[in-house]
Amino acid sequence: MVSQQQWERRTQWPMAGVALCFLVAYSCQVLLDLTGTWQAVCAVVILGSWVLFFVDYTARLILADQRLRWFAHHLFDFAVVLLPAIRPLQLLRLLAMLSVMHRAVGGAIRGKVMMYTIASSVLLIYVASLAMLEAERGHPDSTVTTFGEALWWSMATVTTVGYGDFSPVTTTGRFVAAGLMIGGISLIGVVTATIASWIVEQVSEGDAAHQAATALQIEELRNEVARLGERLESDSVRP
Repeated sequence: MVSQQQWERRTQWPMAGVALCFLVAYSCQVLLDLTGTWQAVCAVVILGSWVLFFVDYTARLILADQRLRWFAHHLFDFAVVLLPAIRPLQLLRLLAMLSVMHRAVGGAIRGKVMMYTIASSVLLIYVASLAMLEAERGHPDSTVTTFGEALWWSMATVTTVGYGDFSPVTTTGRFVAAGLMIGGISLIGVVTATIASWIVEQVSEGDAAHQAATALQIEELRNEVARLGERLESDSVRP
């Protein structure tokens, strides 16, 4: 029987592909006026993705060493799989794909962090815009009726600007807004920490270079003093 770690390692790429298919189908369903066959295809892809998400969640729960503890630490995954009202949040499973890319790409840690942060920001804004548009555009009091308005709202929210010209009026829309606010604060924290780390490293490198130059100057002075001492000593013994 495979362990939970083996299951996650073997399924991370396939589940990333499922999440990507889910994103494409969900985007087409929200942004395009689909009818007939294409509408049915998107519905099948979305339903099939949800089934695979459910199977993956159940398998990870069964394979966990401490199931109750694992369940308590994955309540969000449980809610996303169980509650149809927050189905758009399944798109956040695409962050798993970014995590796989993050581990696969070589280079410095800071470069990985920046790549992961930028990709996460773009995905988070796009996903939140789709979810907000689907939740809000059918409500009579909604101010978000187009994807452009949803995109503007997402960017204003994730950057904590919050102009207030667009705001959710549905329960699902407010759930999406809350998730985007938390995600925005987290991303800002990551960016701030990365920039601070870079500044500290630059200062440390500057200090190290200054200390090296100072040590070299001291060593040159010592050598010069030694040469002068030798010269004075030779002059003193000369008749």
